[in-house]
Amino acid sequence: MKAFAAVSLTLLLHGAAMAQAGLGERKTEESIAADVNIAGDVVGEIRDSDGIRRAILARQGKMIELGTLGGSDSYATAVNHAGVVIGGALNANNAWRAFSYDQENGMRDLGTLGGRSSLAIAINRDGHVTGYADVDDRTFHAFVHNGKEMKDLGTFGGKNSYAYAINSSGHVVGAAQNVDGYRRAFLYKPETGMVELPTLGGRISAAMAINDKGIVVGASETVDRKWHAFLYDGKRMIDLGAMIAKGNSYATGINREGTVVGTIRSGDNAPLTFVYEQGKMRILPNRNSLYLTTKVTDDGKIIGAAYTGHKYQAFAMPTQAPKADSTWRIVDWLTFFTILPIVLWAVNHVWRDYRAGLFGAKRQQVLWNT
Repeated sequence: MKAFAAVSLTLLLHGAAMAQAGLGERKTEESIAADVNIAGDVVGEIRDSDGIRRAILARQGKMIELGTLGGSDSYATAVNHAGVVIGGALNANNAWRAFSYDQENGMRDLGTLGGRSSLAIAINRDGHVTGYADVDDRTFHAFVHNGKEMKDLGTFGGKNSYAYAINSSGHVVGAAQNVDGYRRAFLYKPETGMVELPTLGGRISAAMAINDKGIVVGASETVDRKWHAFLYDGKRMIDLGAMIAKGNSYATGINREGTVVGTIRSGDNAPLTFVYEQGKMRILPNRNSLYLTTKVTDDGKIIGAAYTGHKYQAFAMPTQAPKADSTWRIVDWLTFFTILPIVLWAVNHVWRDYRAGLFGAKRQQVLWNT
């Protein structure tokens, strides 16, 4: 469940961070927003001048620092409609662990699948959490946590899998390795288990988002080794990249009505944003140095980040082609980085897989490169 609203979200985080009196003598250098729910609760992290990260919840103009699991750092990745926050926190053994937080119970360690570390990435309205966790010191698997126990979703015969999104029915999407080591997009349903989705003719694919109607979007390699955004409606794969006809494309978000957004990359050119709705594809002009397109809200706002002045800046704009002054930006010094939670955890924990080339490495390309 990722309902971003960057305009109110980042400003609220900024205001709360500056007003917070309970942070001791630490100076907050950065505020990074990750998610917002329908009630306006904002979650993310703050970083001090020493680089220490702490998960925070901004609620009704006040900021709550969520603490850790005994270690030094934490960060939040998502919040559901009930105000339950999830993310990752270091424990006393310096291992990252998936957590859930609510005001009544505080921060709770969700455990692992037998290894040291885990990360919670998405949560639905019922409080079911998905992410991925270590099975041992060499592999990690996607999981679903129902509030009581963590279920291992497995793989397609390979070593690793990860989950990225969950809808209100508990359906999870992500990617899992097969026996040849290639990542394949999957759809998990409690009644059927993990099912491999088709590709667009290539070896590799990843599912990035699913809406409550069960429509899945992501990206797949094609026969000619290009990356094309796809939409899977349960019966067929729709090649969205073929409608773009240039560069590599990656679908990263879909809303309740089925509007899809994503990014187009072509050589050294600046990335472009695409919008697919009602069977039509549109490519938005790059008027504001758009760099990363991540989500689309149910009310039709595209959420992402621009890169100007050597800083990432949040943007939220309508899906209709924007006018010159319609893109909202936050002040230059406030860094907003709508980074994929997978990157945050992988940088700290899965570096061995980055070096081996298993899970890519550069921001949005983290799920696509081999």
